[in-house]
Amino acid sequence: MRHLLNTHRCHPLLRLSKAAVASLHSSRYKAPRPPPPPPDPPKPPRPPRKPETLALHDATWEDPYSWMSKLNDKVAMRHMDVHMEQEEKYTEAFMSDTDKLQSKLQSEMASRLSFELSTPPFRWGPWLYYRRVEEGKQYPVLCRRLVSLNEEFISHKSPSAGFDFTSGKRIEQKLIDYNQEAERFGGYAYEELSEVSPDHQFFAYTMYDKDNDFFKLTVRNLNSGSLCSKPQAERVSGLAWAKDGKALLYVVTDQNKRPCRLYCSMIGSTEEDVLLLQELDDNVHINIRHTKDFQFVTVNTFSVASSKVFLINAADPLSGMTLVWESKGLCHCIVEHHKGYLFLFTDATKDGKPVENHYLLRSLINPSYGPATWENVFVDDEDLVIEDVDFSDKYLVLILRNDGNYRICSLTLPLGKGQIHLKEASPCFLPLPNFVSQISPGSNYDYSSTTMRFTISSPVMPDAVVDYDLSNGMWNIIQQQNLLHERTRILYGTVSSGSIHGKFSSMAEVKSEDNPWNELSEFYACERHEVPSCNGVVVPLTIVYSHASKKENLKPGLLHGHGAYGELLDKRWRSELKSLLDRGWVVAYADVRGSGGRGRSWHHDGRNRKKQNSIEDYIACARFLIDKKMVHGKKLAGWGYSAGGLLVASAINKCPDLFRAAVLKVPFLDATNTLLCPILPLTASDYEEFGYPGDIEDFRAIREYSPYDNIPNDVSFPGILVISSFSTRFGVWEAAKWVARVRESTIYDPERPILLNLTTDIVEENRYLHCKESALETAFLIKLVDS
Repeated sequence: MRHLLNTHRCHPLLRLSKAAVASLHSSRYKAPRPPPPPPDPPKPPRPPRKPETLALHDATWEDPYSWMSKLNDKVAMRHMDVHMEQEEKYTEAFMSDTDKLQSKLQSEMASRLSFELSTPPFRWGPWLYYRRVEEGKQYPVLCRRLVSLNEEFISHKSPSAGFDFTSGKRIEQKLIDYNQEAERFGGYAYEELSEVSPDHQFFAYTMYDKDNDFFKLTVRNLNSGSLCSKPQAERVSGLAWAKDGKALLYVVTDQNKRPCRLYCSMIGSTEEDVLLLQELDDNVHINIRHTKDFQFVTVNTFSVASSKVFLINAADPLSGMTLVWESKGLCHCIVEHHKGYLFLFTDATKDGKPVENHYLLRSLINPSYGPATWENVFVDDEDLVIEDVDFSDKYLVLILRNDGNYRICSLTLPLGKGQIHLKEASPCFLPLPNFVSQISPGSNYDYSSTTMRFTISSPVMPDAVVDYDLSNGMWNIIQQQNLLHERTRILYGTVSSGSIHGKFSSMAEVKSEDNPWNELSEFYACERHEVPSCNGVVVPLTIVYSHASKKENLKPGLLHGHGAYGELLDKRWRSELKSLLDRGWVVAYADVRGSGGRGRSWHHDGRNRKKQNSIEDYIACARFLIDKKMVHGKKLAGWGYSAGGLLVASAINKCPDLFRAAVLKVPFLDATNTLLCPILPLTASDYEEFGYPGDIEDFRAIREYSPYDNIPNDVSFPGILVISSFSTRFGVWEAAKWVARVRESTIYDPERPILLNLTTDIVEENRYLHCKESALETAFLIKLVDS
């Protein structure tokens, strides 16, 4: 064993020098290969330029991509198809390194979807009506069940699918399966209008026909489930039942989608439908609706020159129409009937002068149905801004606004004679949460019910569908997603232990902190600021952020804007934005001029020749976020939908260095060419909003704000994701033209690309596809802004 303990000695011939050992090692060792160079960034598509010279008034301009909008040119459309495929591949290539992030975001967003796939049931007469989605199906089913058989109805799962296991009877009636409707209409089911007859025997609805680009009317017998042989009209834009469900009035559009003919169809009759009204003037549109008590059908005819309201006796719809209201100019007019009185909610001019806000008039019905004599219901009050009204047999409900704050109050009918002060009418104010951004009346079909339904929206609270019982002061949250427990509350019938309910005061508002609303203000802050803009105007700015992210001047931010048609900016809580908020983002909403919620002058100061005001307001809000160190100076993104896309794109044209990224969804970008030579029909309100190219002053204003015509040369643009649709209803050519021109004019930066992504028509109908698209948008923003 000794030799095992001795140091091993090599034979002299086996000894190697250090140099030899080093040489041997070097001959056997192979150094690792260097990593391959990163692949070259994808190159953006370059569509062919085919310049076309256009001229109007004193201007001449060139449009290099006008061929993209020539829908009747088969060669151009083939080129367009090829180009769209290239755009999709370019977007996929640039976003390929975010695949894991997109999957994570999609999982986050999908996990927040409500499990209860049912709309809250509404009671009308003896029935509860609701829609629910069956497992594995894409589209919902319209259902109803008798209230008398189901007083304990909690959700569509109790009893499961409408089957009462105690009695062994099915208590649910399926009325319309929209999955079957999709088979009728080429795999796509989009319903625009639907009305149940007042006798609950028939259901009239319009479905979109993709192949022909119009809505088709169908009437279904709810007892047998069969389709009625008539009416089966095409290009239908309005519906109203009459004669207690025995007659249906409907409006048909012309080839330019202008509602121009009113028909009456007798259900079950073999006679041809009767033409009640035809407007030959290309500028006049027709709209109809029934009063809530089904006593009358109102017919509105309107144009830029005038607005009129006619009344049809619903008991005898063929007896003719009576003019009850007429006003100069285009205005909003809604007529209701209550026990011999007509009520008119309008924003028409008073004594030839424009008014700031809507007001309520009433008139005793003339026995001969002659012209009505109208009087104000309320004494004019600057603090009384009525945003909307709703009627029942015993109550009038007003949605009020004061300095951006919303309230709801109810008044007992009938009201006193003459003009009244609201305070003297003993209003009952209904409870609301903090930071209400919008209040929307529900269907409220049951005219005799004392309960009214409203949807309450807030930036820091999921939408709450609330039933207010105006007779006893009780209120219930019927449906609201509870993000803390990842479930949706759907309640109906007797009060459940899980319901949120309370009682409101007839003398004063209930303080919101006394009410258990499912607010998220414990986790997310909501602040309102006033931002100075041009002309000495102050613009409301709402910002939302997570309490967990406290570092100032380091946060990325997303600024929403719209500013058109006098519409409220959508500031509702959206669960997909939670993914940004939880990552430290600030989400902001700019209520620029041109939008709603602040009166007529606020709308008019941001439209037509004054469109630049809304753009300057948006820029002012963007600068405010950065200057006040709410958002990092290099981490601000913009977001705009439809006309909001025009707003954001125009702001980027003016201040490209102010934004790091932007998302434009189905944007309106080529204002000059679209207004001058519309491919899709435009209405009078569209021209009122954006201008008449035939008017030289309007035309010059359009040329100044149109995003497509004002792209700066040789500057760096932010990264932009433009989302459009295959459907020509959204004008994909506008997005494609603008994207091509931006790439052509600005400095190319592979890290801040201009992307064009095409979505499908069914995204809004499919919750999971919607999550996928939202995940792509969010991943784009994170990659561009927060990486």
